[in-house]
Amino acid sequence: MPRLVEREFDVIVIGAGAAGENAADRVVQGGLTAVLVEAELVGGECSYWACMPSKALLRPGTALHGAQAVPGASEAVTGTLDAAAVLKRRDSFTSQWQDTSQVEWVEDAGIELIRGRARISGERSVKVAGLDGDDYALTARHAVVLANGSTPNRPPVDGLGEVEYWGTREATSAKEVPGRLGVLGGGVAGTELAQAFARLGSTVTLVARSGLLRNFPAEAAQLVAAGLRADGVELRLDTKTRSVHRNADGSLTLTLDDGGDTVTVDKLLVSTGRHPALEGLGLENVGLTAADGKPLAIRTDSTGLVAEAAGNDDGPWLYAVGDAAGKVLLTHQGKYEARATGAAIAARAKGELRGEPEPWSRYAHTADEHAVPNVVFTDPELANVGRSLEQARKDGYNASSVELPIEVAGSSLHAPNYEGWAQLVVDEDRKVLLGATFAGPDVAELLHAATVAVVGEVPLDRLWHAVPSYPTISEVWLRLLEKYGL
Repeated sequence: MPRLVEREFDVIVIGAGAAGENAADRVVQGGLTAVLVEAELVGGECSYWACMPSKALLRPGTALHGAQAVPGASEAVTGTLDAAAVLKRRDSFTSQWQDTSQVEWVEDAGIELIRGRARISGERSVKVAGLDGDDYALTARHAVVLANGSTPNRPPVDGLGEVEYWGTREATSAKEVPGRLGVLGGGVAGTELAQAFARLGSTVTLVARSGLLRNFPAEAAQLVAAGLRADGVELRLDTKTRSVHRNADGSLTLTLDDGGDTVTVDKLLVSTGRHPALEGLGLENVGLTAADGKPLAIRTDSTGLVAEAAGNDDGPWLYAVGDAAGKVLLTHQGKYEARATGAAIAARAKGELRGEPEPWSRYAHTADEHAVPNVVFTDPELANVGRSLEQARKDGYNASSVELPIEVAGSSLHAPNYEGWAQLVVDEDRKVLLGATFAGPDVAELLHAATVAVVGEVPLDRLWHAVPSYPTISEVWLRLLEKYGL
């Protein structure tokens, strides 16, 4: 018989990934007690199956290609990637899928940890089926925070439910490199992993119902597409996958479009997006249910407070951060939300915050609406922040853009035949940046300057005085501003 353990904390955080850890840490720093409830590894998706292992798979190929592109270095580079060494290095970044160091950090931060599956049973009440065999009845004095991440979408492909396929977890934790890899999905994860496995030796076919990286400017996405093709990736864009079936030898055959075209692969990676992992959390017990035929979704205010949850209007208690909130499914943005939410919870507990905070205050997720940075770690890289020109105009801004190839002294020194592209989106009424995009080798390091400019609403005539060092790729900032007319 399992024991029933009753505990009370100031704050209960469901999910011990990056967002949950940050939320719990911030409330503890604010003088409250906190417990993390986690059913899997402490550290979450990013540490073990997403950000860290995927970038560890990508980096060796990028480093090798970078050396091969520069005369003097290229002559010294022989051979191809050592796939076994790459996978071994990847394993080190996941701590061999052991969370000992993460658990030590939780303990050192003064946060309690309960391993188990959580379910909200009422206002400020959470029941946990403990992995230790005990049941826990937890009560929160101030807040419950949903930080339990997201789950993969499964596209409507006939036969997909009857075959074994990879999600991003299986791909980033793979123990061997398949001879032939099929990738369904042309988003960030599918694109990154297609290139990673191509450089590790797989013959890769990527199939996407629409274009590659369609949420980014076409000029930037085209450079990434060219990079994938150069690595041998076959891109089947604007192509629908009709069905998949398993062959006698264990391979899988995809039937595309009208049924007349097929692709046979040894492994299939399905990377067609994610959605908040809200099912099974007991949210119906606090008045939150899904609309007919649609997945459960929630709305949050600028502090992460969940709209329409029972009791939240009278005494704020239920919050959501990171992927669970469904606003921006990026680790760094989830951590940002978690820090602001944790600070807001602590301030409300002390009576220092009532109602919604001012935009851009330490309690508000304002950057979610204006300045979300995102990097596609392919080779070439694609980095952007803020609004695209289309988004800016749709949001009612009097917006213009300036764009040009990245052709500066720093880029030519970086590599002969360097190909890059840059764009700034400008609010013409205020003369400040609304967004920026860079595409090209190693452009990710240009992004934070753009993020600071967007968040700080730096006037363009002042930004012109931020002189880029010569000779660096950052000189493209000067060329963009000059083209704008400064």
